[in-house]
Amino acid sequence: MPVDPLWNSTTATSLVAQRRPGALIRLGREHRTWTLAVLGERIGCSAATVSRLERRSRVVDLTLVHRAAAEVGMPRHVLMTSLAPPLTAAPAGTRVTACSRDAQEDPMRRRTLLTATAAAGPAALLAGLDEALAATPAPTSGLGPLDSRLAAARELYDKGVHGRLLAVLPGLIADGHRAAASRQDLDQARLSAVYTLSSSVLSKVGSYERARLTADRARTWAEVAGSPLAEAAAARELAIVLRHQDRHGEAQRLMTSAAAGVEATGLRTDASAAAYAQMLCTLAYTAARGGQRGESLAMVEEARRSARQLPQAPPPGRLFPISPAGVALYAVGVYWALGDAGAALEAGKDLRPDQFPTAERRARLGTDMARAWWAWNRPEQTARALLDAHRSSPGEVRDRPAIRHIVSELGERHPHTTGVRELHAAVVMAG
Repeated sequence: MPVDPLWNSTTATSLVAQRRPGALIRLGREHRTWTLAVLGERIGCSAATVSRLERRSRVVDLTLVHRAAAEVGMPRHVLMTSLAPPLTAAPAGTRVTACSRDAQEDPMRRRTLLTATAAAGPAALLAGLDEALAATPAPTSGLGPLDSRLAAARELYDKGVHGRLLAVLPGLIADGHRAAASRQDLDQARLSAVYTLSSSVLSKVGSYERARLTADRARTWAEVAGSPLAEAAAARELAIVLRHQDRHGEAQRLMTSAAAGVEATGLRTDASAAAYAQMLCTLAYTAARGGQRGESLAMVEEARRSARQLPQAPPPGRLFPISPAGVALYAVGVYWALGDAGAALEAGKDLRPDQFPTAERRARLGTDMARAWWAWNRPEQTARALLDAHRSSPGEVRDRPAIRHIVSELGERHPHTTGVRELHAAVVMAG
C-alpha cells in the first residue's frame, strides 16, 4: 500500500524529528477532517482524552497512541521514529578538545570514570542510563558485534552483576538504534531485546519508572519488528512493572493477552513452548499478587503441564530459559504471594541450586525460600537461605530493595541469631 504523501511532508518530518507523536496524530486527524470527538469515538475514548493525547509531549498511554496512530493512517515506521529518544547532535568523533594531549587522555579518563562509577554500585549508574534514555548516545566503535555484546550483557544479568550491566546499557542502546535504522525486522527485534534487558535490570534494582519507560520502548520495537516472542518478552517486563506499582488488574490483562498471543503461534518449537510456559508463570504470580488464589494456582498447574517436555537445562541464549524446575520455583513465589508460607516451603523443599543453570536463578531460589521462611517467622532459616543466595550472586541480595529490607529487619530484630551478623556485614555494611 503506498504511503500517503502527508507523512513525507515537511511538517510531518519536522514533527518526527521533534519526537512529537501526539502532534503527528493531530496532523493525521485534521488531514481526514475529523473532529476530536470523531477520532475519540473511533478509538474508544472521549474528545478530551484525544485532545490531551495530541497536546502532550510525553507519552502516557502507549496503547492509545498506537490505536490513534493506526486510525489516522500513520505508517508504523513514522510512529516508531517519533517514539524513539532524540539522537545527540554530534557524534563522539567530532567533539572538540583543548589539545592533542586531551584527546589522547579522553578514552583513559572515560574508562577510569566508568570503573569508579561501577564500583559505586547500580544507583550511581542510573544517571548515565537516564541520559541515554533522554537522548540516544552517539554510536560506539570498536566494541565488537552487537549480538555478542548483547549476549555478554545477558550473562551479566544472569550473574546478578547489575552495576556492570547498567554501565554497558547506554552503548547497547546507542548501537541498537543505529542498527534498527536499517528497518530490518531482525535489527528492530534486537533493539527490543536491548530495551527488554534494560527493563529487567531496572526492575531488579527498584527503578520502576525507568523500567516502565524501557518496557514501553521494548514493546514498540517488538511490534514494529513483528516478532511474537519479542512482544511477549516486552509485555512480561511491563506487567512486572505494573505489578510493582500495585496495578495488578492491568498487569493481569496484559499477561493474559501476551499468553494468548504466544499460544496463537502454535507452540511448534521449544522456544515458543518455553515462552508460553513463562507467560503462564508470570500470569500466575501476577494473579497471586492480586489475591486471586484459584486462578493463580490453575495457571501454575498449566505452566507445569506446558513445561513438561522442556529440557531441564535450557540451551544458552534462549529468550525464555524456563524449565520444569523453574516452574516449581515460581510455585514457591505464588504461594508466598498468596500468604501461604507453609505451602511455599513445601513447594520448594525438593529444589536444589544445581537444577538452575544461572547464578541469578540459584540466588532466586535462596531469596524466594528466605521470604517464605521470614513469613513463617523463622529468622535462622531466613538468614541461612539469604547467605546461600548471596554466595550464588551477591547482587541478588544486595540490589533488590525488598530482599535488602529483610536483611535490615533481621539485623534489627534478631542480631544474635546464627548467620544474621555475617549476612548483615556482607550485605548492608559492604553495600
